[in-house]
Amino acid sequence: MTQSPYKRILLKLSGEALMGGQGHGIDLAVIEKIASEIKEIYDNNIEIAIVIGGGNIFRGLSAAATGMERASADYMGMLATVLNALALQNILENKGVVTRVQSAIEMRELAETYIRRRAVRHLEKKRVVIFAAGTGNPYFTTDTAAALRAMEIGAEVIMKATKVDGVYSADPVKDPSAVKYDRLTYLEVLQKDLKVMDATAISLCKDNNLPIIVFNMNVPGNIKRIVSGESLGTLVSGR
Repeated sequence: MTQSPYKRILLKLSGEALMGGQGHGIDLAVIEKIASEIKEIYDNNIEIAIVIGGGNIFRGLSAAATGMERASADYMGMLATVLNALALQNILENKGVVTRVQSAIEMRELAETYIRRRAVRHLEKKRVVIFAAGTGNPYFTTDTAAALRAMEIGAEVIMKATKVDGVYSADPVKDPSAVKYDRLTYLEVLQKDLKVMDATAISLCKDNNLPIIVFNMNVPGNIKRIVSGESLGTLVSGR
């Protein structure tokens, strides 16, 4: 791999990405592929943090829409992210990737409690750190958790893995006339109401000038291409 422009990255994985073609749950074959891609850049001394969603198991927002108390639904969604984090950790470590799971909700038998300085030290020691349970607070998405953790650990970029090859003007699956953007500013994302990340996450990235790269996780080798400096997907930045 060529010299990477990044030393430390934060990879944002949605829970939906882990269920593959299934309607719900965890597809271990999909996690195996993701873990193999992570290992490839891990072996090239990239410091990797991961924030993982839980939508493949439970979506707090959807449950709240059907009458469940929003805070309780969100806490259940946080627990779902822990399940995903433990599954990914297991497969990464089977590949020889030293991994730590840090949870924003204390559960000492399963994961470390999130401590920023400890997370940074893990990264410096070339351990992959998976952040679970979002921010630990209801009403905040895992997108916001990704932006927050990326800034706390000093990541140079957020790599947001999706099912499409970037950000479009509309859903490309439903609208064949949708136009793909190669570059966007934070303000354009907010003004056009593009579903890159939620508005809180975008605003946090804007305030701290943290770039976001949105890319297709289903294309093998895309993570390596991005950390090698290849222009891929959609870049969201200050200009």
